[in-house]
This record gives sequence, C-alpha cells and structure tokens, in this order.
Amino acid sequence: MANVLANIFGSSPVQPLEQHIGIAFSCAKQLNGFFKAVVDEDWEKAAAARDAIEQLEHEADDVKKAIRLRLPKSLFMPVPREDLLELLLVQDKIANRSKDVSGIVMGRNMRIPAPVAEQFLEFVARNVDAAKQARKSVRELDELFTTGFRGAEVELVSGLIEELDQIETDTDNMQAELRAAVFAIEDTMNPVDAVFMYKVIELTGEIADMAERVGRRLELLLSH
Repeated sequence: MANVLANIFGSSPVQPLEQHIGIAFSCAKQLNGFFKAVVDEDWEKAAAARDAIEQLEHEADDVKKAIRLRLPKSLFMPVPREDLLELLLVQDKIANRSKDVSGIVMGRNMRIPAPVAEQFLEFVARNVDAAKQARKSVRELDELFTTGFRGAEVELVSGLIEELDQIETDTDNMQAELRAAVFAIEDTMNPVDAVFMYKVIELTGEIADMAERVGRRLELLLSH
C-alpha cells in the first residue's frame, strides 16, 4: 500500500482516480461471494468476505486521502480540480455502501429468506455490474485528458455512461420487484428481520445509485 501511495501521482493527475475506482469496484464485487455464503449460511466464508470488504474499504479511504492532499492545483488542468474531487467522493461511496450492508448482515447473522434468495442474489450481481461499468468509464479519464476532452474519446465515454444508466435502471426495477416479493412473505418473517431485510435491499441498491452518480460526474467533466 505504501508503494501505491508513494507513486500515486507518478504519471497522470487522474491515474489515482482510476486506481481508486478499481478498489471501490473490488469492494463491491466481494458482495457476490459474501451474499452467496450468507444464503448458504456458511458464516465462515461470509466472515472472510466481510474481512476482505473491510480491508478494501480502508484501502480506498487511504487512496482517497492521498488524492485529496496531493491532487495538483495547476491552472492548466483541463477540468476543475473540485470536479475531480467530487467524482472521488462519489466513487468512495461505492466502497462505503458495500461495507455498510455487509456489516449489517454480519452483525445480525441475517438470513435471506429462501423464497427470495435467488432473486436477491441476482439483484446484488446487477448492482456489482453497475460498479464495474463505473470503473470501466472512469478508466477512460487518462485518454480524455490526453485528448483534451474532445473527439472520439468523448463519444466512447458517453456511450459507456449510457450503458451505466441502463444498468442502474435495471437495478431500480429489480429492487421494486424484490421489495414486492419480500412484502408477499412478510407475514412469515420476524418483524425486526423484515425491517432489516428492507434496509439491506435499500443499501445494496445504493451501490448502483452511486455508480450512476459517477456517470453524472463524468458527464459534467465532458461538458467543460
């Protein structure tokens, strides 16, 4: 980690943002295995995935702090420094939400009701897809800086953002269907468990929301 921070601004003012979104995505990606273990009630595997999420979230925080302290303040940057920092904060929330939701589940040893387990895992996977698409989009920042935010690269990134919007729409639809499925079996659940189940669905859905906001911040950069 020390080497990463030492070289974080080695060649590009935006390369650290690309590194950060990579860590944030890795954090979200762990949720696939985490929730599969939870559904299987394999708490040892779930705990290992939770530990990995915590470690990655801390790593994302370290990189975030380094970027905020050392991001160049040059007047010659093609976009405002403040816009890059706003992008960084939204990226960081992908990791934060992953940590939050896994923490709630582990803290309560929550069970995912069997009638909605498969549907829930598909929902989680689609939110992870959104984080992956956000990473793919941010990875184009270097090329955007090289081209001065002009030309074919702008069209490429705009297309990636459109795909991200569609994934986020998918998660919204899946979330509504999943909430309805939980409501249908709510009478069979402990009331407190039901409340926390809805909370877990909400927090998981916020991963795609944050990924979509990454797209909105990139659109703002493209408008300069």
